[in-house]
Amino acid sequence: MSVAPAVASVIAPVIGLVAGEASGDMLGAHLVEALRARRPDIQFTGIAGPRMIAAGVHALFPMEKLAVRGYVEALKHYLEIVSIRRRVKQQFLAHPPAVFIGIDAPDFNLDLELALKQAGIPAIHYVSPSIWAWRGERIHQIKQAVDRVLTLFPFESEIYNKAGVPVSYVGHPLADILHGYPSQADVRARLGMKIDGSVVALLPGSRVSELQSMAQLFVASARHIVAAVPAVQFVVPLVNRETRALFDNALNQAGRIELLILDGNSHDAIAAADAVLVASGTATLETALLQRPMVITYRMPRVSWWMMNPRRYQPYVGLPNILAGEFVVPEFLQDDATPENLSGAVLGLLNDAPRRERIRRRFAGMLAELRQNTSQKAADAVIPYLEKRAP
Repeated sequence: MSVAPAVASVIAPVIGLVAGEASGDMLGAHLVEALRARRPDIQFTGIAGPRMIAAGVHALFPMEKLAVRGYVEALKHYLEIVSIRRRVKQQFLAHPPAVFIGIDAPDFNLDLELALKQAGIPAIHYVSPSIWAWRGERIHQIKQAVDRVLTLFPFESEIYNKAGVPVSYVGHPLADILHGYPSQADVRARLGMKIDGSVVALLPGSRVSELQSMAQLFVASARHIVAAVPAVQFVVPLVNRETRALFDNALNQAGRIELLILDGNSHDAIAAADAVLVASGTATLETALLQRPMVITYRMPRVSWWMMNPRRYQPYVGLPNILAGEFVVPEFLQDDATPENLSGAVLGLLNDAPRRERIRRRFAGMLAELRQNTSQKAADAVIPYLEKRAP
């Protein structure tokens, strides 16, 4: 009597992910692609943006639901955000993933990670919260909530090692992406801009709330710059119709000036520029990795500023200055963010070629340090948790 061989039932592993804004969407998409290259059977589900969805993540909720900034804005959406987190937690507890990866968004992800870790689901937090800048006490919450932290910056690993939190420094994917970017002349030619002459890139932010706070400020600063340098060219990347409408409205109110508006494509805008006026955030790091001098600025609702500013540990908020440990480029925040201050600082960069070169060299060093083949290193850190959970 012959016996048919047993057929093992193989269930594809599932990874849960949550990203809360565009930078996390980019990180998540690259990580998904790196993991799929090693394990094509992996399934991904969670809260995702367009890049992660394009990479194959099943979105339980769109990422835009979490993309709020500041205390006041978060309070307005508090009940909806709490409801989303509860429903995501219920989903993952009912159908446990092999591992959960929270990508940035610590105020949303850490509580979720704690609940999942207590249920026996490995939890990885990708992108250290800025505990070196403010709210350092969160290190204790992080230690309870996660099995490992993947950090983007080298100095962060020492903080977690001292606290006894497993950590992997993976570098920053933007350094991998932006290494060897086309030259300034090539980018200007592709955009149909004049090859010679001064170009200023304006990056007022990617969120509607940021444009509401800063569109008029950026337009007014541009008008001051063009008054001093009439031949200057401006290029402005705007990510969607809503942000473009806000910027157009600011132009119409102030009196229109000549500028090139791009649909997204901030990297080309930065690469084409001699100087960049940029809202604090990931775009400042992109500007540094493209080795362009910049002026960093930010405005937020006054109540949010009053609550957040006293809790800062460092005098700078821009990532390039934080990485350097000094003011490599100027920052003008809140009440100091005036058209006169911003335009004066940009003009100072345009009129000082040796200074621009010194800044370029400093940023070239940052690029080399952060270029670590990030998505592969992140995948290296995740795969062992999949193997631990394998049947």
